[in-house]
Amino acid sequence: MAKLQDFAKQQDHVLPKRYVSGETQFYLGRRYVLKVITSIETADVMHSTVKLSRGKFNVELSQSDSELDAEERAVLVKRLIDEWYKNKFKSISRERLEALIYKASWVKNSPSIKLMTMKKQWGSCSTKGNLILNPHLAKAPKECIDYVLLHELCHIAEHNHSENFWRLLTQVMPNWKEVKARLDGMAELYLNE
Repeated sequence: MAKLQDFAKQQDHVLPKRYVSGETQFYLGRRYVLKVITSIETADVMHSTVKLSRGKFNVELSQSDSELDAEERAVLVKRLIDEWYKNKFKSISRERLEALIYKASWVKNSPSIKLMTMKKQWGSCSTKGNLILNPHLAKAPKECIDYVLLHELCHIAEHNHSENFWRLLTQVMPNWKEVKARLDGMAELYLNE
């Protein structure tokens, strides 16, 4: 399992998100400023949407959604952002797995990927070789996503954290310690909700 170390301690100094304009969101390791805007379209035509545009993480609310009180609006904005990350990460995780699978010569068939939001793990691997990945990984640089994927692929051969497991991981990603440290160092920001 790719666990997050000392996450609870790190989170103490990070303020919880309020999902309002000006806050920071991440995507593939880049920082974006959240901008929550109201559409000028009518409520019938416009649905609330999330888009990256010109360095901004835009959440556009329909007229009817913009009339919610601050707490309901924050819940909606969070839900829209979470859905966006999940949808983006479905294709990113599959793309990265296809790019890396050749390194895992012990894997005979491409494993299935299930996305599940987890508070203490980036990923896990079932005994049947199926991967479960945290969609919050969409916030991390591709190299960090690759580390988690390779870590979990190594569990298909070694379903533990034995010396053999770490040796195998080092073979397929020699710089995994640096990449893991980078990912763990940003965990508080990537997982802050």
